[in-house]
Amino acid sequence: MGTSFEFSNPFKMPNKGPLIIVSNHQSTYDIPPIIWYFRKYHPKFISKSSLGNGIPSVSYNLRHGGSVLIDRQKTVLALEKIKGFGEQVQKNQWAAVIFPEGTRSKDGRPKKFYSRGLMTLFEHIPDATVVALSINNSWKLAQYRYFPIPIGVKVSLKVKATFKLGEQETDALLQKLEQQITRGVEGV
Repeated sequence: MGTSFEFSNPFKMPNKGPLIIVSNHQSTYDIPPIIWYFRKYHPKFISKSSLGNGIPSVSYNLRHGGSVLIDRQKTVLALEKIKGFGEQVQKNQWAAVIFPEGTRSKDGRPKKFYSRGLMTLFEHIPDATVVALSINNSWKLAQYRYFPIPIGVKVSLKVKATFKLGEQETDALLQKLEQQITRGVEGV
């Protein structure tokens, strides 16, 4: 189909985790490049609970591979699960991947970021390097519900900034993350 994926990162990354990768979310095609390019850090995802069943290999991996499945309607329980997930990421020096928009953007434009899950990760992964990642054009692959897939889509993933937790106020960091990621989305 002529689809290409480009990954760029001009920042020096730590030799080991933990990382908190914060990104906009456009389609299921966001996931494999994140796993591949950050494979050294064993990325684990915060996913909605409905993905835990019915998708061969994906559901199994989400249930048994270290990721966490949450029900966004049950906020208190979701935050408790994210807390435990954060502790596992900290202990194992993994990368936690969170899409603070809460759902995919169907037209590529970033949605409002929600901060509670992210703040919970900050609290429970205190040694983390936070990575601001902008994803472009993967929404185009899903715009017709994956059939047909358009020809010649160029998907890009760009690290826009990295921050060491604790070097700045949490509110300022949240604001910077959203600004950096949003600015990195083309056509916004």
